[in-house]
Amino acid sequence: MKIWLPIYENGNHLLKLYLPKIKIVMQKQFVAVNYITCTPEYRERFEELFGSRAKAIDLMPGFIDMHVLKPSKEDQDYLIVSYWESEEAFKGWTKSEAFIEGHKRGFADLAKAKAEGKEAPMSSNFQTYKIIAN
Repeated sequence: MKIWLPIYENGNHLLKLYLPKIKIVMQKQFVAVNYITCTPEYRERFEELFGSRAKAIDLMPGFIDMHVLKPSKEDQDYLIVSYWESEEAFKGWTKSEAFIEGHKRGFADLAKAKAEGKEAPMSSNFQTYKIIAN
């Protein structure tokens, strides 16, 4: 069952809050941060890939939420911050068919660059964290 709470101000509808999501976010225990380094010419493509993502991660057991952060300076990394109920849930995602499906366009870009003898247009470095305070 989905419970939506409409929020109004002076009679104007501002937004709807999904109540179960609010409760779940308070229970998050584990965070994975993927630092993505892109070549300058690949940045637009990277943003396109995330803008049109399949959202396969959203259906994974233990997944809570995700933020894709664009750097304020061109020489900084993009950050993909995902929130999970547990480390096991995150590891399950990285070993799933959904993970492969969700990343296949980016993997294809890497394979194409390698086949052409070019530098990889992006690289990825995962770091994981446990939440100790909200």
